[in-house]
Amino acid sequence: MIELKVEGMTCGHCEQAVRKALAAVPGVTAVLAVDRSARRAVVEGEAELAALIAAIKDEGFQATAA
Repeated sequence: MIELKVEGMTCGHCEQAVRKALAAVPGVTAVLAVDRSARRAVVEGEAELAALIAAIKDEGFQATAA
């Protein structure tokens, strides 16, 4: 399980954009959670942390390892 801190999500659409971006990263087997109020995302799989962070940044949000 990989947990990320995600800044900038303000609505359900933001959560969906992050969820979709993370799901498209090679090595992600499941997106377990994307929660704007907790400012976090949790994925399962063998994806590289840098790839996950880049996917979130490509959607316009800031991400770091939690």
